Amino acid sequence: MPPKTRKTPQQQRSRAMVQRIIDAGQTVLIEHGYDGASTNRIADAAGISPGSLYQYFPGKDAIVTAVIDRYNSEVASRVHSSVLAQLHEPPETAVPATISALLDALGSHPALLRAVIEQTPRLSGDNTVFAFEQQIGDLARVALTMHRDSLPDDVDFAAASWMLVRTVEHLAIRYVLDQPPVSRERFLADITRLVLNFFLPAPGSLPAQTSKQRRSRAERE
Repeated sequence: MPPKTRKTPQQQRSRAMVQRIIDAGQTVLIEHGYDGASTNRIADAAGISPGSLYQYFPGKDAIVTAVIDRYNSEVASRVHSSVLAQLHEPPETAVPATISALLDALGSHPALLRAVIEQTPRLSGDNTVFAFEQQIGDLARVALTMHRDSLPDDVDFAAASWMLVRTVEHLAIRYVLDQPPVSRERFLADITRLVLNFFLPAPGSLPAQTSKQRRSRAERE
């Protein structure tokens, strides 16, 4: 894992310089891709000398990693807030609202998203992605637990949250980047159906009873 910075900026001036370099790194990454990015180009975009850049970052990968980390953190923060706000809502309301927030977050910088996904090798920024997926996965498990009375008895919450988070994440990214001839409303409706259908009994199996149905049956007996 390449180090993010050579030294931790303490003064406001130093922190501003680090952000200036990261901003320049983002611009160069979008315009030239990972292979075309260089510390010289980044320094030029930041309006500083390569020597000044090296005071803060040891090389290109460290700068690109910082760009990816910042972007992932912004996306994660917006989605995390939406998931928390929707925890007590029914799934048919919470699912499209959360995915809509993810689309908004990803779509705020589509050129950067494309550069990160399609042009940049896996760097330490993936740690931020992993942390984001873990956080949203944990919240998904909480949401599933809160609605367990309406779910089949055979649903594995850990497996369900892992698959759903990554399925939604991948489809949302491809929707933003590919811009298919599918309206946003249609995409949200269909992906919501996909998520909700995940909790139906598997084809060919006997219908699984929900906790609520089992309690009702027990009370009748």
